[in-house]
Amino acid sequence: MKMIVAYIQPEKLNAVKQELFKDEIHKISVTNAMGCGQQMGYTETYRGVDMEVNLLKKVRIEIAVTAAFVQPTVDAIIRGARTGEIGDGKIFILPIEEAIRIRSGEKGDAAIG
Repeated sequence: MKMIVAYIQPEKLNAVKQELFKDEIHKISVTNAMGCGQQMGYTETYRGVDMEVNLLKKVRIEIAVTAAFVQPTVDAIIRGARTGEIGDGKIFILPIEEAIRIRSGEKGDAAIG
């Protein structure tokens, strides 16, 4: 079992969801996030004062998958989020030690479906 965490551009969320659904990956969590990377932010003028904005809006997607769905999930996120420009995002793959479905008490692969 793996936890896939991806940070993408907010405007690419619908495209990523469509690509995930095409590969029959339906269970996702989405959170608004802020961060900076290679983009380094931008400068904005507010009431005549120049301000550096280095935390940009991002979307964090979390998906728990079995081993068989790791590569299809990663491929779907890349297809939906890639523009070829700096700031497309990052994907992290983390091990899941255990998963338990609260409703039924199922554990392991059965709990994440």
